[in-house]
Amino acid sequence: QVQFVESGGGLVQPGGSLRLSCAASGFTFSSYAMTWYRQAPGKERELVARITIGGGWTNYADSVKGRFTISRDNAKNTVYLRMNRLKPEDTAVYYCMTDPANPYWGQGTQVTVSS
Repeated sequence: QVQFVESGGGLVQPGGSLRLSCAASGFTFSSYAMTWYRQAPGKERELVARITIGGGWTNYADSVKGRFTISRDNAKNTVYLRMNRLKPEDTAVYYCMTDPANPYWGQGTQVTVSS
C-alpha cells in the first residue's frame, strides 16, 4: 500500500530554518516525480515544490522561490524540503505526494512560524 510519512516540522521563529523529510513506500519511488504541498488553516492545499525523477529539475511556487529547496534520495525512498528564511505565512501542514498524484495522502507535518 502506498504510504507517505512526513516529519521534521515544528515551531520556529521568523527567519529560521527547517528541513522536512518524507519517507515513501508501497510504490517504485524512483519512477515518480515528487512534490511538496502545504495547507494553511482555512485555505486550499497548494503546490510548493516539485522535483523530477532523477532530481535534475526543480520547480517552486513564487512564494517560496529562493528560500526553499526540494531534493530527493532514491536509494532511501525519501524526498526532502529545506526551508530557509521562514515567514509567518509559511505556517501550514506540509505533505509530500507523487506526480501524478495518488489518493493516499500522509498525515503531514505541522510547520508553525511565530515569534
